[in-house]
Amino acid sequence: MKMKHLIYCLGILVLVLTYACSSSSTDDVSDPDPDPDPTGKLTYDDDVKSIISNNCIGCHGATPTNGAPFSLTTYDSVKDRINGIIGRINNASSPMPPSGLMAQGLRDDIQQWKDDGLLEN
Repeated sequence: MKMKHLIYCLGILVLVLTYACSSSSTDDVSDPDPDPDPTGKLTYDDDVKSIISNNCIGCHGATPTNGAPFSLTTYDSVKDRINGIIGRINNASSPMPPSGLMAQGLRDDIQQWKDDGLLEN
C-alpha cells in the first residue's frame, strides 16, 4: 500500500510541476532582433561601416595600399569624404571599388545615410 501511495504522489507531483512551469504567456519573450534605430534612419555603425569594410578597406585601410590616397577606417574619414565616395561608387567608367560597381542596394544605402544626416550610431 505504501508503494502504491508513493507512486500516486509522485505522479501528482510530476503533473503539478509540469503545468506550474509551463506558460502560454509571451510576456517574458523579448524580440530577438529589436530595431536598433526606431526612426528608420541609417547609421554608420549599423549600416554603412560594414559596406565600407567589405568593399573599401582592402585598399583604404589604416595604411592605404594599391595607390589609395587615404584611409577609410573611421567614421570621421568616411563622413569627411562622403561626396567623393558617392561620386566614385556611382561612376561606371571609373568605379570604386575598381573591380566594378558595387550592388545598387549598397550604393543606395550609402546615399540614404548621407540623406539621413550622416548619423554615427
